Amino acid sequence: MTPLLNYIVSHTKLPEVSIKNTVELLNEDCTIPFISRYRKERTGNLDEVQIGDIVKFKEQFETLEKRKAAILKALEEQDALTSELKQKIEATQDLTTLEDLYLPFKKSRKTKAETARQNGLEPLAKIIMSQNVNDVESVAYKYVKGEIKSVEDALEGARHIISEWINELTDIRNNIRQQLERFAMISTKVVKAKADDENAQKFRDYFEWEEALSRIPSHRLLAILRAESEGFIKVKIEIDDEKALTKIEDRIMRSNNDCTEQIQIAIQDAYKRLLLPSLSNEALQNAKTKADEAAISVFAKNLKQLLLGSPLGEKRVLAIDPGFRTGCKVVCLDAQGGLLYNETIYPHPPKSDTIGAMKKISSLTEAYQIEAIAIGNGTASRETEAVIRKIHFKNDIQVFVVSEAGASIYSASKIARDEFPNYDVTVRGSVSIGRRLQDPLAELVKIDAKSIGVGQYQHDVDQTKLKKELDVVVESCVNAVGVNLNTASTSLLSYVSGIGPKLAENIVAYRDENGAFTSRNEVKKVPRLGGKAFEQGAAFLRIKEAKNPLDDSAVHPESYAIVEKMAKDLGKHVTDLIGNKDQLQNIDLKKYCTETVGLPTLQDIINELEKPGLDIREQAKVFTFNQNIKTINDLREGQLLPGIVNNITNFGCFVDVGIKESGLIHVSNLSDSFVKDVNEHVSLHQQVIVKVLDVDVPRKRIQLKLHK
Repeated sequence: MTPLLNYIVSHTKLPEVSIKNTVELLNEDCTIPFISRYRKERTGNLDEVQIGDIVKFKEQFETLEKRKAAILKALEEQDALTSELKQKIEATQDLTTLEDLYLPFKKSRKTKAETARQNGLEPLAKIIMSQNVNDVESVAYKYVKGEIKSVEDALEGARHIISEWINELTDIRNNIRQQLERFAMISTKVVKAKADDENAQKFRDYFEWEEALSRIPSHRLLAILRAESEGFIKVKIEIDDEKALTKIEDRIMRSNNDCTEQIQIAIQDAYKRLLLPSLSNEALQNAKTKADEAAISVFAKNLKQLLLGSPLGEKRVLAIDPGFRTGCKVVCLDAQGGLLYNETIYPHPPKSDTIGAMKKISSLTEAYQIEAIAIGNGTASRETEAVIRKIHFKNDIQVFVVSEAGASIYSASKIARDEFPNYDVTVRGSVSIGRRLQDPLAELVKIDAKSIGVGQYQHDVDQTKLKKELDVVVESCVNAVGVNLNTASTSLLSYVSGIGPKLAENIVAYRDENGAFTSRNEVKKVPRLGGKAFEQGAAFLRIKEAKNPLDDSAVHPESYAIVEKMAKDLGKHVTDLIGNKDQLQNIDLKKYCTETVGLPTLQDIINELEKPGLDIREQAKVFTFNQNIKTINDLREGQLLPGIVNNITNFGCFVDVGIKESGLIHVSNLSDSFVKDVNEHVSLHQQVIVKVLDVDVPRKRIQLKLHK
């Protein structure tokens, strides 16, 4: 087994052959969605999560190996690489141990120990560490020369060198690490000068706080670190200093003589100046890394649920971005999201032209044959919804309240300017609200995922890791649903397996110049879209009403011949098989197995032929809030209210009950039993009934309980 395979196997416990074949596919530039869907035989039917783990540990191993190579090169250049040290470095399986091995060789020239060495005090340090001298001062006197003006100077310099040696001892470092891992306390103190700052008040729970670092929830740690970064509190990591020092003394001290006091002083110095600051910071960073991972995981789950939210589908929509003084921006969209008309109405104060607004909406719904109305959930949303519901439409028109999160980001973006160069941000924002109702996935991919607002402390976590994880989620969702090749935006196409931003632009440019694609094969004519990109992406591209019905399915073009053979063997055409469950279930799949195509792929083909192009998402449903609840002042303890889950965190979920402030269902109020994972009890955009437990109007906080 190669070192890479051994590393991944040890971390994932997946079968070696599955890992080996997956790594080969990754090295061939295959994507996770493609591998999990169309290479099941090679991977042993691994899912996207398992393949994602292989990718993660493959990258970790490559980072580790790269760092090893850099360290070995540096040690060779210093002429400090022994065969024993080289063996230790090559055998190391984690970065922390690796950096500990390298620590003695990467000294800064400005350390106190290095200054002492330059003053010729290393021999004195070695004498003291031998612990065999009874008159240290007389020995130290021999080193009083040059920059060293006194015996105390000599002893202090020697102690600095000893402190550094102690700091570099791996077993001592690991012992303190273990103590920090098990017993460290994180405490906070308010910065008195900023205690009354208005912005500090949201952190007032942490003005004086203490908790075990190993048990602090991710959201609390991230909140504390944000408060510290904004200068409102000071954070300290502490362990039992006496216990830690005793452990070091037990490791270092071998006798009781004139050297003892000097070594004890050096131990104190090593611990307080070098070991504790460095390792407590490392412990805090490790805790922050875990908190980041937890927060990113929550964000990723939320984002997936949001992206796979229920689409209304290709329906003609009138969308409204509500407002009071500036009016409500209204747009009419065709079934594909194209802008047909825009106008501003003023149903609310100060103009209060409610009658005129109602007449205008009524006439627009008739003129553009509107099938649904989308109202943004921001300022004046409830008031606008109330106006719309007073209108007696001639046809049955559904009214939806749609999340505006991130719409302002989109409306000011280059993507929006390119789509609507002749319209201002208000019109673009309204279009985005309407399109979100038609197809949330297609519209939300245009917005930087972390701006959608469905996570916790997303701006405080490692931004590189966050972007990477969210990109994986978006790619997974886009490919799980598939995209309409003839209507998809550049943003949506860029997430299709094997495509990317540049090829997405080329596809749209080719479509604009040559008209709609009539077959998947035609995609090969797009400039710079080669065989590899076609292999990776073709099956995720759909063509509605194509000549070949398989072009509107998840069947990969490489498997068309198999479907054609199945049809021929039955004396049928391919079109006769589609949707014909009885016929499909009677096919003997073993007849069509080859060296590369096995039963998992064949069963996927049958499932797809039964319901080709089936959208995995549920259709959008109308939801109505309690019309009597318009502000936080209307809430009363004990009320039962309909609501929509609009954010999920590790400590609970937030619910929109139709007012500006969302209410919190704390984990303790989600169920009568212990809640391990919030996502097991609620999902994003789920319609729920909640009970009001407490309303704190001054702090604008609402406590809710999930009503079963």
